[in-house]
Amino acid sequence: MIEFAAASGPRLMLDETSVLDIAGCIVEGVDIAPKRAIPDDGDPRIDHSLEGFLFTCGPDHIRHRQPIAGRADGKVYPLHGSASGHAAKVLWTKYENGNAECRADIDIVTVEGLPQRIERLWRIDGATGEVRLEDRVVNISDRTVPTFLMYHINTGGKWLDAGTRLEGRMLENGGFPWAFGEEPGGIFCVPAPATEAGLAEVRLGPIAAIGGRTLSVRFGADTLPYLQVWRNQKAPAHIIGIEPVSHRWVLRDELEAAGEFNMLAPGESRSYLLSFAFL
Repeated sequence: MIEFAAASGPRLMLDETSVLDIAGCIVEGVDIAPKRAIPDDGDPRIDHSLEGFLFTCGPDHIRHRQPIAGRADGKVYPLHGSASGHAAKVLWTKYENGNAECRADIDIVTVEGLPQRIERLWRIDGATGEVRLEDRVVNISDRTVPTFLMYHINTGGKWLDAGTRLEGRMLENGGFPWAFGEEPGGIFCVPAPATEAGLAEVRLGPIAAIGGRTLSVRFGADTLPYLQVWRNQKAPAHIIGIEPVSHRWVLRDELEAAGEFNMLAPGESRSYLLSFAFL
């Protein structure tokens, strides 16, 4: 793990063994990641990633286990794509003027056996404490392929309380208590248009366990035009996830039939932006 922090903001543990995702997120002395309070996905890569604060789905697939077209061996797309479990090559880590920066490349082999690359840049603003992630997915294969991305921002439910709410313009009535839906959990996916500077925003808070702070998540609405949110309190799970995502919550073949694949030719790339802060 790489300990990553600036003059202000959260202290992060970046997992160089898996996409340089965030394992731990320490705020006011509390690691708010869910740890082992997660459902068993049946995929050890995802079980490892899901217990952290942020993990990345894609770039070849998201959400649904579906058969791979043209395969006679019955192989299916993994539920969360192929990225998890791929090691990051850290190019530099800098701490200057109270700010922090970490740049890495993650070379991925997709379930179809094709190479892809995520060029990842983490930043923390030492003045505001905002964490910013810039990803560039590059098709380094010799085939034109669809590209997907979903970020899972996971908070342990045990840190939330009756006063904690989800709020955002994309939400019904502007927001509602975090324990939405029927017990023991729920899920929804809605369009998330930009509200300022091309960014959509959703908030979770206040959270008494971290001094009444609110988690604010912002993301580029051009390449992450949807927000998915899920919660699961079916033991041993106790988790809520805020999930900016590139595509609607429908099956892969339905997206393809609707012409909603984001196709990348060899050498082409697509960029994604996400930030979060505890206000």
